[in-house]
Amino acid sequence: MTTTDVPAPTAPAARSGAPSKRRPQREREGAAWVFLSPWVLGATVLTLLPMAVSLYLSFTDYDLFNPPRWVGLRNYTQMFTEDPRYWRSVVTTLTYVVIAVPLQLALALVVALALKTMKRGKGFYRSAFYAPSLLGASMSIALVWRAVFNDGGTVDHLLGTGGWVNKPGWALLAVALLTVWQFGAPMVIFLAGLQQIPAELYEAAAVDGAGKWRQFLSVTVPMLSPVLFFNLVLQTIQAFQVFTPAFAIGAGKGGPADSTLVYTLYLYDRGFVASHMGYASAMAWVLLLVIGAVTAVLFRTARSWVFYASEGDR
Repeated sequence: MTTTDVPAPTAPAARSGAPSKRRPQREREGAAWVFLSPWVLGATVLTLLPMAVSLYLSFTDYDLFNPPRWVGLRNYTQMFTEDPRYWRSVVTTLTYVVIAVPLQLALALVVALALKTMKRGKGFYRSAFYAPSLLGASMSIALVWRAVFNDGGTVDHLLGTGGWVNKPGWALLAVALLTVWQFGAPMVIFLAGLQQIPAELYEAAAVDGAGKWRQFLSVTVPMLSPVLFFNLVLQTIQAFQVFTPAFAIGAGKGGPADSTLVYTLYLYDRGFVASHMGYASAMAWVLLLVIGAVTAVLFRTARSWVFYASEGDR
């Protein structure tokens, strides 16, 4: 056999083909990171980095003008053992959450049920009820709300109860009612959930002799429980962070007699009014942990009352 009869090696050709197969995958991954880079950059610069700085400041004495001075756990011990206004803000916030969240969800569900059965004008009324949510918790709306519940305001003329914003026992209720009034977002979610419930279930319940109330308890509530749970978690988290209504109605000081001193308002007071930014950072991290714990409890208890249709097929 001559040298010209020896076949050419094939191994190098096989190896040279491997990178060409991996190249399209690498190009796709590179393109994905290019599109994700604005979000990653924004999350890092605007969320993760400020959170890390805030965590560091919570262990320091920082007044916004001088360099932070490390004090360890002093902010936390002072918060829990030496600051009675802190605990008043905690109680006020919990009271607000207990009042505002159930009332808002109940009103949203009632209106959603009414819209579901409405034959004419459903689009108009849905937009009208949703409109207050578009306004958001703006300062202008909160100031108008304060005027409504102030001495000589609309509520005073109708009920003759005087100005709610000047009465410690009523001021927080005025703040809660502003949140309840903006029930449009959970209402739309409830309405979408109601429209997904099969009509056959109501027909079967009616054949069994169930009235409207029994159908609501036995059909509507179980089938709507995932949507109810979603709204409950979302509105609870938002309620713990209420600020603008309490700031406007309480004149920025939590008045009268600290009755509207919610947690975030006191945090603002410590950080930006008293210039105790280290203390305010510690308060912020406690609030984050509390919201996380409450959310975890809600998810834990959801196993006993939230029904998913797919679970019945297993």
